[in-house]
Amino acid sequence: MSRAEQTQKSRGSAEPSRPVPLVADTGERVPLTTSSGAPVVVKRSARRRRTVSAAWRDGAAVISIPGHFSQAQEQEWVRRMLAKLETRGARPAGRTATNDTELARRAAELSERFLAGDAVPESIRWVSNQNDRWGSATPARGTIRISDKIKEMPAWVVDYVILHELAHLLEAGHGPRFWRLLQTYPQLERAKAFLAGAAFAMGRGLQDDDDVVDGTAESDD
Repeated sequence: MSRAEQTQKSRGSAEPSRPVPLVADTGERVPLTTSSGAPVVVKRSARRRRTVSAAWRDGAAVISIPGHFSQAQEQEWVRRMLAKLETRGARPAGRTATNDTELARRAAELSERFLAGDAVPESIRWVSNQNDRWGSATPARGTIRISDKIKEMPAWVVDYVILHELAHLLEAGHGPRFWRLLQTYPQLERAKAFLAGAAFAMGRGLQDDDDVVDGTAESDD
């Protein structure tokens, strides 16, 4: 997958499901990310009455709020809890594989989860000699090479690159069938956009963090 291909294909593929958006001042519902580019997911719960919590989970900042909150309350508390969460370190969860063994294990997990386990590479390894591609695959040999230049990118971006190359083992080109193979990956569009601008994003390390911060809303009962 070349950087030029990434930029071109990010414009024409199907839009996947996104994290729960907030309502902007214009009234338009837009997806939300942290200052470091991690997705933000807002979860409402009828069981919550006053408490609000925030935590890094699976590469996203998850904000849990009471189900009765209005949109205005949602926006206020999401921004407030994100500020607290990022004060303790803007470090999205999701650990990137650091060696070839971990990379192979992660590829197997992603294939099973998003490709029904159909993509089984003969080998997948980190390489340091790919300067114009994030990853490459040779379907005839079943081999995949992932550029070590993406190791410091967010885990959800690395997962996308791995999935992209796994999909090439099933479909060599970038036609409609290829993008249908990837459409269930929830961060598809976000990862493609991230890579399209990765000239400045490369080298930004994002670490794992399981810290949870809590807050309490004033009761309006």
